[in-house]
Amino acid sequence: MTSPRETLKPMVAKVLASSGRRMTIVEVAQELWRKHELDFKKEGDLFYIWQYEMRWAAQLLVDEGKVEKSRKGWIWL
Repeated sequence: MTSPRETLKPMVAKVLASSGRRMTIVEVAQELWRKHELDFKKEGDLFYIWQYEMRWAAQLLVDEGKVEKSRKGWIWL
């Protein structure tokens, strides 16, 4: 079974890569909700924890050197 972080990691990566700019956590969450609201609602517990897990998914991308994190937000590298 895939963890919520692993499920969200490619979603976060796609949002950041396609934006071409630095995005705040709120902007990433808004875009994920626009694109995946129905997915989140269908996935049971993920509906209640996706914003928390989104942040950890982004941290995994930072740890992998794919995303840069600052006080001003995240950016795809």
